Amino acid sequence: MKYNVCMVSDFFFPNQGGVESHIYHVSQCLINRGHKVIIVTHFYGNRRGVRYLKNGLKVYYLPFPTMYNQCVLPTILTTLPLLRNIFIREDIHIVHGHSAFSTMAHEAMFHARNMGLKTVFTDHSLFGFADASSILTNKLLKFSLADCHHAICVSHTSKENTVLRAAIKPETVSVIPNAVEASMFIPDPSQRDPDKITVVVVSRLVYRKGMDLLAGIIPEICRRHPDVQFIIGS
Repeated sequence: MKYNVCMVSDFFFPNQGGVESHIYHVSQCLINRGHKVIIVTHFYGNRRGVRYLKNGLKVYYLPFPTMYNQCVLPTILTTLPLLRNIFIREDIHIVHGHSAFSTMAHEAMFHARNMGLKTVFTDHSLFGFADASSILTNKLLKFSLADCHHAICVSHTSKENTVLRAAIKPETVSVIPNAVEASMFIPDPSQRDPDKITVVVVSRLVYRKGMDLLAGIIPEICRRHPDVQFIIGS
């Protein structure tokens, strides 16, 4: 059976990040398998309305302004008219929300369940339990995933974290690790310095990615092992 899938998140191109790339590539893979996929997000600058990407991937950039960290203001009812119109117009079967931080993802899944549609949620990150931001996010996640049909996490540690935070049954959560195209990361042997061991780190240089730990350990490793060098990409 072919499905009509709606991917929803506050985070999508032209914004750059792992969630954005994940949504795009998963959508392309589903299209290649014969499914219909659309993406719903908020507008980014002058990019608003409907745009088309590779393979006819349709993207709705809705006129919802952001409040904090590229997320729209949580209102529940304000997003209903546009999202309901899109779900009906595109004959959507499954609404797939991405990221625990995404307001649009949670609201889209809420409206989809009220319309009798299937919902899936993918959690991309680990969160704590004690700070104010985590407490509020975890309460929202419990509400949002209470009747979500299925959840996906990118690692077994992420699954354990999500199950505890959202108080959901482990059997309703699947682990699908992020794919890596190994052929894109094969180094050129002729460029290798035989006297050096090169460590490559590719990540956003932000605190929650552990960059503070990396900054602390690099000088110590280089002091103990002069033949080690680091290449950092962001």
